[in-house]
Amino acid sequence: MKLLIKSACIAFVLTVIYSMIPFHTECKEISDEVFRLHILANSDEGYDQDLKLKVRDKVLLYTESIFENVQSKEEAENLISENLQDICNTAQKAVNDNGYSYQVTAQITKMYFTTRKYENYTLPSGMYDALRITIGRGEGHNWWCVMYPSICISTEESQDKAAKETFNDSQYDIVKSEKYEYKFKIVEIFEKICSWFG
Repeated sequence: MKLLIKSACIAFVLTVIYSMIPFHTECKEISDEVFRLHILANSDEGYDQDLKLKVRDKVLLYTESIFENVQSKEEAENLISENLQDICNTAQKAVNDNGYSYQVTAQITKMYFTTRKYENYTLPSGMYDALRITIGRGEGHNWWCVMYPSICISTEESQDKAAKETFNDSQYDIVKSEKYEYKFKIVEIFEKICSWFG
């Protein structure tokens, strides 16, 4: 009887894993198509969190102008790379203009994000390329969004247009639909297991 139960459990686990492979592949392809923004506040004090949002507004305003005709993630990342110092200077000026002397750093990095829900979209967990801006010690709660496709500050209509132009039909369904919540959890667990093995 115990052998039968063990066999059934193993069969169930293998079935779940097998059924998740195509979904995980789609999630990986989504992460490959996306460039994110990650801003770390100096601390969790209210004034530092307010400052983080002021830095965010200035950075998004600056990058919006250079992203106007971007057609791919690679192009977006190249533009960020070419303008990285100016972006850092923009963030630093926002900090100084608000009466703080925190040092700001900006870098392009590949980092792990858990599943993140935006207003109308959910992005699966995984490794994403991102512009990371750190204010001061960078020990406060962070703020994040998607720079490409542009769903940071765009209208819902333009967000939808950008997402449809970036993702195939299956990927668009994944990021737009709310029916995949349990699959996102499984992908997160799978990603964590993979990270344990390097």
